[in-house]
Amino acid sequence: MTTYIAQFVAKHRVIQIEQNSIFTWRQEGGEIDESMLADKIMRESAIHFYRLVAGSNYQINSEDISISVWKTMVF
Repeated sequence: MTTYIAQFVAKHRVIQIEQNSIFTWRQEGGEIDESMLADKIMRESAIHFYRLVAGSNYQINSEDISISVWKTMVF
């Protein structure tokens, strides 16, 4: 297993705060599947970030969040 790091930005359709962050994960060597990575970032980071920012008065749906991966490398 190899550990990778990615720099990404998450943007919400309504909430005007961007999540500029990094994300680490482990996978078998080989090509990085950017679609899989964006889904993983959504599930494990971005959705929780926007739920924290929005509080309990606004429901956050993953369809309203876009993920852009800027850079990836071995960590």
